Amino acid sequence: MNIAVVGTGYVGLVNGACFAEMGVNVTCVDIDEKKIEALKNGKIPIYEPGLDDIVKRNANAGRLAFSTSLKEVLDDVSMVFSAVGTPPDEDGSADLSYVLEVAREFGKNINKYTLLVTKSTVPVGTAAKVREVVSEELKKRGVDIPFDVASNPEFLKEGAAVKDFLSPDRVIVGVSSERAKSLMMRLYRPLMLNNFRVIFTDIPSAEMIKYAANSMLATRISFMNDIANLCEIVGADVEMVRQGIGADTRIGRKFLYPGCGYGGSCFPKDVKALIKTAEKNGYSMRVLKAVEEVNEDQKRVVFAKLQKHLPEGLEGKTVAIWGLAFKPETDDMREATSLVTIDLLLKAGCRVRVFDPVAMDECRRRLGDVVEYARDMYDAVLDADALLLLTEWKQFRLPSWGVLKKTMRKPLVIDGRNIYDAEELAEYGFEYCCIGK
Repeated sequence: MNIAVVGTGYVGLVNGACFAEMGVNVTCVDIDEKKIEALKNGKIPIYEPGLDDIVKRNANAGRLAFSTSLKEVLDDVSMVFSAVGTPPDEDGSADLSYVLEVAREFGKNINKYTLLVTKSTVPVGTAAKVREVVSEELKKRGVDIPFDVASNPEFLKEGAAVKDFLSPDRVIVGVSSERAKSLMMRLYRPLMLNNFRVIFTDIPSAEMIKYAANSMLATRISFMNDIANLCEIVGADVEMVRQGIGADTRIGRKFLYPGCGYGGSCFPKDVKALIKTAEKNGYSMRVLKAVEEVNEDQKRVVFAKLQKHLPEGLEGKTVAIWGLAFKPETDDMREATSLVTIDLLLKAGCRVRVFDPVAMDECRRRLGDVVEYARDMYDAVLDADALLLLTEWKQFRLPSWGVLKKTMRKPLVIDGRNIYDAEELAEYGFEYCCIGK
């Protein structure tokens, strides 16, 4: 089977490489010539564990190729996956310009039946717009070439994307014809043979499932952060509360960890987009509006705790930050709590020293030299008045507290992810503060 994947960002490259790993012949297409040239030379533009090996292995095997022209590959493929970006507009709705441009290019150049599959996260109703754009282009050409549109949203977690693709919880496929369903069943047959769930739905339902899933997870996070903040006020321990409610099988334990807010490319964008979709249809997503509000406030919690523990003021203080990415195992800083925290610290007159295992270059790209970049986690805390833990990388979990005590000017640790033990830090003479206790 031959397919094309348009877009070599996070979604497109991971899906293209993993389809190739399943034995499919894949051409990844992108208009960015520099990115395509780099990929041809084995240079991966994103950090994702295991992706580098899969890309190189399948490129060397001839199953994975790269091109800047969709037109040149269309005659050789049976389906095209659209995996381009859908960034938020100023009003929070999803920008579909790239998705519709792929549809135009598709309509301008297909010469035989081809299936166009939307992999990008898009609002309900996008498939209808895509179909309309393709039909318009065919009409302009004066041809009547059959085609189908399908929806196949991705559910990949950054930091575990390769594993998620090859061992998925479920695969959602929205189709409107038996021909499209047959093609998608053939593509996903290797996963079906391993008894992974491939669920076929109508197209609008598939489009909604993606947004609903991410919004539910975001809701659980904001709910627990709200509970954590109340726990601090009334004297409860959020960890004990989490264990107690998580033991209820109707609730479960996942995504009940309080912290300093969620970020990344999916949750913030998808919550905003679903709220906007509802508004456009005359409905208010009241729960999700609260979810978003709680999360924006939660990103300021660590800074607020720092102010409380340094009542003399922050002007001239040196603050160390461990963790810049929005979560471990990625260099993605989109909507990261670190960006909010750094901005607040700088406005307060702090000297900020940062360290992250993989996101240092991304931070330099975003912030330039307004912060100091440490060589390692211990260099970051040199003469620091406080250490803020914002991303729970594994290498941060068991630091040498004795070294930190000697290195820091003031032994203050504010743990935004609740990974440290208060009693252990007290033994070393640290002042310790976390979330919800």
